[in-house]
Amino acid sequence: MRELLEAHERSSITVPMIAAHAGVTPSTIYRRWGDLSVLLADVALARLRPDSEPANTGSLRGDLQAWAEQYLDEMSTDVGRNMMRDVQSSVTPGYCVSILGGQLQAIVDRYPQETAPSVGRLINLLAAPTVFRILFSAQPLAVEELHALIELALKN
Repeated sequence: MRELLEAHERSSITVPMIAAHAGVTPSTIYRRWGDLSVLLADVALARLRPDSEPANTGSLRGDLQAWAEQYLDEMSTDVGRNMMRDVQSSVTPGYCVSILGGQLQAIVDRYPQETAPSVGRLINLLAAPTVFRILFSAQPLAVEELHALIELALKN
């Protein structure tokens, strides 16, 4: 599926095309996923899973900045935007929050000596505005705005 998404416009991909690429009949795809939107949501969820731990810069602020900037960069691409739209069709909407929460918890856990914001606060102040602006605004957040949100999150 990823190869098809890389080689073709997302809107031109069909279940028969996916089935042919996978070497199965279209009915196999329909039995497993029901329709194309559910399959695309599954693919998007798989792509959201991180390949590695969040960057370790040596400070809570630095780690949050690195994570937030990377998230903004990845999600504000056409691929990232389409992935977020596909995930909206997912039957497991809380899964995205658990992925992001896990990444943010790993960052917070690195600095037990610091008074860190809760993961919920970080999601509300960093991820939520980032996603909203990517999906519903002409421009994503500027990096400076993202840094200001990090400062706000760090003020307990």
